[in-house]
Amino acid sequence: MTTTAPLAASTAPAAARRQITPPEDRYATELAFLAAHDTGPRPPAWRLTPRAVVTFVMGSDGQPLKLPEDTDAPEDVPRRLVVEGKFVGDRALVERCVVTLAGERGLLLVGEPGTAKSMLSELLSAAVCGTSGLVVQGTAGTTEDQLKYGWNYALLLAQGPSRQALVPSPVLTAMSRGAVARVEEVTRCLPEVQDSLVSLLSERRIAIPELAGGEDALAHAAPGFTLIATANLRDKGVSEMSAALKRRFNFETVGPIGDLDAETALVRSQSRAAVERAGAPYQVDDAVLEALVTAFRDLREGRSAEGWEVERPSTVMSTAEAVSVAGALALAAAYFPGDRDVLGLLPGHLLGVVRKDDPADAARLLGYWDGPVRRRAEQGSPTWRTLWELRTVLEG
Repeated sequence: MTTTAPLAASTAPAAARRQITPPEDRYATELAFLAAHDTGPRPPAWRLTPRAVVTFVMGSDGQPLKLPEDTDAPEDVPRRLVVEGKFVGDRALVERCVVTLAGERGLLLVGEPGTAKSMLSELLSAAVCGTSGLVVQGTAGTTEDQLKYGWNYALLLAQGPSRQALVPSPVLTAMSRGAVARVEEVTRCLPEVQDSLVSLLSERRIAIPELAGGEDALAHAAPGFTLIATANLRDKGVSEMSAALKRRFNFETVGPIGDLDAETALVRSQSRAAVERAGAPYQVDDAVLEALVTAFRDLREGRSAEGWEVERPSTVMSTAEAVSVAGALALAAAYFPGDRDVLGLLPGHLLGVVRKDDPADAARLLGYWDGPVRRRAEQGSPTWRTLWELRTVLEG
């Protein structure tokens, strides 16, 4: 038995073995460039200026930025760079988020699932403090310890309560560094766990009763510390936030992408990147992508682009789901070439998406086929005519 493959995998660079590269590593060159490009005033502990943070998230509109002639930048930083746009949305929204963080106030990003709230929080954290990894995933099982601190029980038994035996949470680590902590799906946490954030965000310190009487009894937040939380509107009422906690956040709503072309371009770029990471060629043409994104938008909004009424399914037809479907179509085309036309796979994937929350949504998808899909086919569109002829796939 050979060991060549395992050895090759184990000696590969760590970054090459990661399915997802965090933004601070993926865009390290951009972050270093922007740090040298904009030397204006920065809030305490920030890596970039607020203006540069917005540029990092939204991009430079395809225009190359140049470092000033007198700027002394590291050797591996280019003197001229086009900053890639990473978030498709309202620039004013991003600016408000950056101003909130600059004021060291908590930021809560709310919206439907799949609207890139988590991605935006990652990008902001990476640009502000250099890491997006100080994160707590909110669930019904999240405990207060995961938001504050725990203990190394071996050291606790050997030495008793001490600073060395304390295991800081990502939030406490961010407080000590003056960095940005992230809490994903905060409304999934139980109310008593959520409320542990109230004093933390108002008093900017965590009491450690086990160390009472010493200088470590209070852990204070360093300048620059703040917190970004996310919450899905579909989770409203799962664990409703208290009024006290709401007052300690600035709320920003992240909505779906408004422009068809922008959403199609995003679905194309993200699904292409996912398929290329798998080492497969990308073979989904623009007509299929446009039909896919159009169907998602029609079902999400309850009205077609032509103004025809559409019965919305209970499932959120998000851009993230559209990316997933586009990636699945591309992988099918790559791994099963010639077996079936890619467009012919689309109805089955759409059916799988709408059935996630309620099997009865299959009837709503069929109604969409009998409405806008049929009408577009009658108007002569070859793509929609092919989709109409595939109606039987939805009847199974």
